Amino acid sequence: MYEKNAHMAEAGDRLSCQKRVPEKYKRKKDVLNAVQKVTKTRSARRVKKPSLHGPSHGKVSQERKAAGQISMDEFNWTDTIKECPVYRPSKEEFEDPLVYVQKIAPEASKYGICKIVSPLGSSAPAGVVLMKEQTRFKFTTKLQPLRLAEWNNSDKITFFTRGRNYTIRDFEIMANKATARRYCISGCLPPAYVEKEFWKEMTFAKTGMVEYGINIDGSAFSSTFTDDPLGCSKWNFKILPRLQRSALRLLVNEIPGVTDPMLYIGMLFSMFAWHVEDHYLYSINYHHCGAAKTWYGVPGHEALQFENFIRHRVYNEEILSENGVNGVFNILQERTTMVSPKILLQYGVPVYKAVQMPGEFVITFPRAYHSGFSHGFNCGEAVNFAIGEWFPFGAAASERYALLGKVPIIPYEELLCAEAMLLSKSSAHRPYCTADLIDVRCVMTSFSCLLRSYHRARWCLEKSKTSLRMCSKPQGSFTCILCKRICYVAYLECKCYAGPICLFHDFETFNCLCGSSCSLFVTEDISTMEAVAQMFEAEEGMRCEVEQKMKSLPYLWIQTLFPRIQGKYRPYCEIMSSSIQNVDTGITMSMIRRSSAQGKQMRNKKKKRPSIYKLSDLVSMR
Repeated sequence: MYEKNAHMAEAGDRLSCQKRVPEKYKRKKDVLNAVQKVTKTRSARRVKKPSLHGPSHGKVSQERKAAGQISMDEFNWTDTIKECPVYRPSKEEFEDPLVYVQKIAPEASKYGICKIVSPLGSSAPAGVVLMKEQTRFKFTTKLQPLRLAEWNNSDKITFFTRGRNYTIRDFEIMANKATARRYCISGCLPPAYVEKEFWKEMTFAKTGMVEYGINIDGSAFSSTFTDDPLGCSKWNFKILPRLQRSALRLLVNEIPGVTDPMLYIGMLFSMFAWHVEDHYLYSINYHHCGAAKTWYGVPGHEALQFENFIRHRVYNEEILSENGVNGVFNILQERTTMVSPKILLQYGVPVYKAVQMPGEFVITFPRAYHSGFSHGFNCGEAVNFAIGEWFPFGAAASERYALLGKVPIIPYEELLCAEAMLLSKSSAHRPYCTADLIDVRCVMTSFSCLLRSYHRARWCLEKSKTSLRMCSKPQGSFTCILCKRICYVAYLECKCYAGPICLFHDFETFNCLCGSSCSLFVTEDISTMEAVAQMFEAEEGMRCEVEQKMKSLPYLWIQTLFPRIQGKYRPYCEIMSSSIQNVDTGITMSMIRRSSAQGKQMRNKKKKRPSIYKLSDLVSMR
C-alpha cells in the first residue's frame, strides 16, 4: 500500500517505460517488445492541439501536446510576465504590519499581490517549532492531478482527493526524492527554469499526481523562543490578527478559523488554483523554509474582467451552477481552476508574478485573484486580516454571497456598525494621517450607504404596507431564510416563512400572502446610527461620494418600487421609527439555525461561530 501511494505521489515523475512493463516480461527481448507496445499506446493517446477561437466567440482550449512535440522555446512567455512590487522595509518601518500594509496599499493593490522582504530573520527553524510546540504533528495531504482540465462535465478535475498522513520529515523525504529523480538534485533549481517545466508538465495531460498539505491547523512561528527576532515581532501570525483595531477584532475573538494561521506544506509542482480569499479579505503569506514558490496575481480592479474571461472563454454553460459572473465566482471558489497566464495575457487580463523565497512575505489584496505552485519541498503559512479599506469590498462580497445563497462566514453588517459607532466616539479627539484618513473614509462611506439603504427600504415598506408593525429587535445578527444574508440593522418577520427575511427582497416577487401580519424588527439603536451616518455625510465631499456609491449598489431593489409608490423620498426623512413597539419577536433560535443549515459544514471547517453576536461585546473590545 505504501509503495502504491508513493508511486501516485511522485511529482511529475516521468516513469520509465521499463517500470510500466508487466512482470511477466522476464527476458530482454520480451522487455523490448513491451516497451514498443507501451510507446505505441502512448502515441495513440496523443491529442491534437486545439486552436484558440477568435475574440468574438468560442471557448479557449487548454494546449495539449505529447512530450516529444514540446519545445522549451514555447514557454518563453513566462519571461514576459511583469513582476509585482517588492518592498524592503527598514526595521523601523517593519514595526507594525497593519500600518505598513496600509502605507504600501495605494501602490501595491494595483498589482493584486506584492512581496515584502523581511529585515528580521528567524532563529527558530519551522521543523523544530512544529516538533516542540505541536506534539505529534501530522497532516493529511490532498492529491492534485498534474494536468490542465478540458473544462466540461466529462472532465471535471478535483484537487481534494484524500492523500496520506505524514510527519513533516516523512513528507520532506518523499518530496525531495521526487525532485531528485527528475533533476538529480532536490534544491537550488533556477526559478525561471522550474516555471517553464511546470507549464510544460501541465500541457502533457498525463495522469501524474502530486500531493499538497493545505489548510493545516497550526503555525510554525515560535512562541517560546525568546531569542527569535521574527517570532517576537508583530509579524508572528499568532499575533498579527489580534493587532486589528476596534470592532475588527471580532474576526479573531468571535469567529475562530477565519483568521487562524494555516500551514501549507508542498512538493515539486504542488499548486493552488485561481481564487480570491473568503469575503475578499486580505491575506499575508510567509515562506518558512524550502524551495521557492511562484505566485500569479490579477489586481482586484480587474477581477470582473478575469471572471468574464472565465465565463466566456473557459467554462461551458452546463457546468456553471448560476448564470453570469456569479456562477463563475461560485465555481472558482472550489479552487480547482488552473489557467495559464499566457492565455489570460492574450485576452487582455493583466497578470503579475512573484517568486517567493524563504524569509519573504506575500500580500494578496481584496478581490485579487491569485494562483501559483511550489518549486520543491517547502513550508509556508498564511492568515487573513482586514483593515478599514476592506469594508467596501466586504459589502460587495456579502452581496455576492446573498445572490448565490452562500452562508457568510463574517457578520459584515455588525462589524461595520460597531466600527462606525466606535469611530464616531473617537474621531473628534484623534488626528489622522493620510493613510488613516483613507481607512476612516472607507468606514464612513460604507456605513452611510448601509444606513441609507435600510432607511429607504423601511420607507418603501411603510408606503406599500400601511398596516406594517415596527418592533424593537433583539440584539445580535440574524440570518435571512431566503438568501442567507446576515442582518444586523433590521429584518422582517412574516407568517409565510419560518424565519427572518432581510429587507433586500421585493415582497411582490416572492408572494407574501399574509399581508398585514408582517412585522419589521429594527435595532433599538437605529436613530443613533442614522444620526452618526448624517454626521459622517457632513464631512467635506462625503455626501457626494455616498450618493455616487448608492447609484452603483446592485442590491437596491427598492429603486424598482419607486414608480409604484406615491410620495417623494428624502434621505433620513421621518418614518415609523418614532413608534417602535417593544414586543417579543416570534423568531426563535431554532428557526435561525434551520435557516443556516446549509452552512453547517462550512462553519465546521472554519470552527464554529455563534449565530448571534452582541454589540456590547464589540464595544468592550475597544
